[in-house]
Amino acid sequence: MDFDRLVHEAWPAYEQQPHDGWVFRHAGGVTKRANSVLATRPPADLDGAIRAAEAFYGARGQRCVFSVGTSAPAGLDEELERRGYDLVDPTLVMSGRPKGEPAPGVRISERPWPEWLEAWWAVDGRYGSGLEEAARICAGVPAWYAAYEQDGAVLAVGRGVPQGDTLGIYCMATLPQARRRGLARVVLRALVARAGVPSAYLVVTAGNGAAQALYRGEGFEDAGRYHYRVR
Repeated sequence: MDFDRLVHEAWPAYEQQPHDGWVFRHAGGVTKRANSVLATRPPADLDGAIRAAEAFYGARGQRCVFSVGTSAPAGLDEELERRGYDLVDPTLVMSGRPKGEPAPGVRISERPWPEWLEAWWAVDGRYGSGLEEAARICAGVPAWYAAYEQDGAVLAVGRGVPQGDTLGIYCMATLPQARRRGLARVVLRALVARAGVPSAYLVVTAGNGAAQALYRGEGFEDAGRYHYRVR
């Protein structure tokens, strides 16, 4: 699978500018994934393409960020390092054939509702006031939004993006007071059951061993890696 492309399509920047086979992505600075260069083939002029990317993000008041995955052209990572770009957020791509089973207490909708967004942002809101931009990114493609609810309160959430015969799993988050109860597993399985496809994938930071253990227990295995270069 071309995971670089799948992630790009499942978490779409609402501003995208093609340049010599690359895509400059911008979404208000919310998440590196939607505010970075997707470089999947060698440009005709590497120096010119990097300079164009720097000008694109500079004009928007953003640091220049490159997503460097398995599809990145040979030599790009080394050239960015030579130019002083820092390596940040090494990330694992995991894929597999996880179990799927509907569960009581899990609500699934085709749109994120306010309580879903609030619960997700309470855990993953690393971008200050960027919830509006994040919600706009989520709405960029068809997806399912799952939440485990108890007494009307959302405790754990996840987002599933159907992409052909696979499902992209995103926005997995559990409120601190509801952790260690297996709710992430329940939400994950509910999304897989809803999709009814033979495989699924997700991304998780390399340092998040607890999440990786959960996903391996659900049938996911390491399938690739990517990181960002930032200057």
